[in-house]
Amino acid sequence: MSYFNIIYIFAFLPVVIILYNIIPKKLRPVLLLIASYLFFFYISGKLIIFLILSSLSIYFSALLMKKIDKVKEEKITDLESEEKRVVKEKYKRLKRTVLVVTILFNLSFLFFFKYLNFFGSIVNGILDILKINYSFKLIKLLAPIGISFYTLQAISYLVDVYNGKVEASDSLLKVLLYLSFFPIIMEGPITRFSSVCDSLLKGEKTTYNSICLGYQRILFGMFKKFVIADRLNIFVKLTFGNYRSYSSLVLALGAIFYTILLYMEFSGTMDVVIGSAEIFNIKLEENFKAPFFSKNISEFWSRWHISLGLWLKNYIFYPVSMSKFVKKITAWFRKLFGSRVATQVMGSMALFAVWSLNGLWHGAGWTFVVFGYYHLILILLGNIFEPTVIKVCKKLKINRDNKFYKFLRIIKTCCLVVIGELIFRAPSLSVAFGMLGKIFTKFSLKGFSSEVLSLGLDVCDFLVVILGVVVVFVVSLLNEKGKNVRERISQKNIFVRWAFYYALILGIILLGAYGPGYAPVDPIYADF
Repeated sequence: MSYFNIIYIFAFLPVVIILYNIIPKKLRPVLLLIASYLFFFYISGKLIIFLILSSLSIYFSALLMKKIDKVKEEKITDLESEEKRVVKEKYKRLKRTVLVVTILFNLSFLFFFKYLNFFGSIVNGILDILKINYSFKLIKLLAPIGISFYTLQAISYLVDVYNGKVEASDSLLKVLLYLSFFPIIMEGPITRFSSVCDSLLKGEKTTYNSICLGYQRILFGMFKKFVIADRLNIFVKLTFGNYRSYSSLVLALGAIFYTILLYMEFSGTMDVVIGSAEIFNIKLEENFKAPFFSKNISEFWSRWHISLGLWLKNYIFYPVSMSKFVKKITAWFRKLFGSRVATQVMGSMALFAVWSLNGLWHGAGWTFVVFGYYHLILILLGNIFEPTVIKVCKKLKINRDNKFYKFLRIIKTCCLVVIGELIFRAPSLSVAFGMLGKIFTKFSLKGFSSEVLSLGLDVCDFLVVILGVVVVFVVSLLNEKGKNVRERISQKNIFVRWAFYYALILGIILLGAYGPGYAPVDPIYADF
């Protein structure tokens, strides 16, 4: 069951809404938990045991750290300052041990299901080079859906408890629901405990307004998925599946289409997710903020998959940059080359850790690793050369706030993003480099139009895609300018509001990609 499945939108979700409003307020969080576990069991079956084990380990470990803090405070009450320091250090080490062991316990599931074969194949390659007659046996494994998402959430809760940013919850229900809430369990967004824990247990009754706004958001997500992403999928599958058969321009178009497809599928899923939660008066953070209006790669990643970026920033970038090892390296560079170079080195080392994990988080394959390092290099180059670019612009009297200059920067960023997504989508590095090589070295317009129309989409399909992209672009542009489209629609009278809703529904029904010849996009990020 995906969030776009008719069972989810027109059966599962409505039944949960009805039951939610019938039962007493104090039982509503329990209903959400039951619904979440039923949803997860439906998509992952017996693998639900790993979600339960992860949740219980986090719950009891957090309580144990809370207990350690309490014992520590009792022990140091009447001690002298030096004795206090010794006792504090002792209990800090104990608390850190609990943290590390629990994180490793949870990461072991992730490693086993997602990375065992990848690293096993690397080991086999090394053994083969060393002429050692042994090979690691690769096994096919089905991972629990969304394991990368709920594992990161679990780690964030535990680390926040360790750092004293949140108090360990005594409520098992609260922790279980936080890690399994059905709208976010499959594809995020990766939420922090402090941002959703209270609203999950509030049990506020749904209202006509919350249901309308929620389904409004869900419908917009369906529009992105069915009208645009599913329509482009057939073209993308053909170009990436047999790139040698197509010209450079067709391959470039395939990469552009995949970038659009990925955005429409993933941001469309977030619309359904956020809309589903909104029905129950649970506010989730936005995961996309018009990423294709970005003027550089750093800005792009602050607008794309925002929750993952924030997680990596809070739990990888800052800890690495403040680690003793990085501080020593930074101090050495500061002595030799000055503060500016030292700061660049510190940031680069932290970014290396971030993008190594970012690439691997997306998948166990070399294309994902290279995808991560590709963006790392772009960000580092941007950081290094930005001061020089600013100086050159000042010298040449180029106004960086000029609309045309901003437009050129946006186009440049979009081109770089498309190259990255080509690497991301390619089935192997050889295919990725083969496609890029063909795009940049074998430019030809010969037979382009007839070739494009032979790839499963006709002129009407392209017109529908253009129309759909224009609709999404206009909505994004208005939101970017601070004009909240949803709020404006909700403020209109009932006839205008429902005219918009019916137009959206008819658009999905009439323009959606269904039937023979179309291949619906599988939930891309659910695999991560």
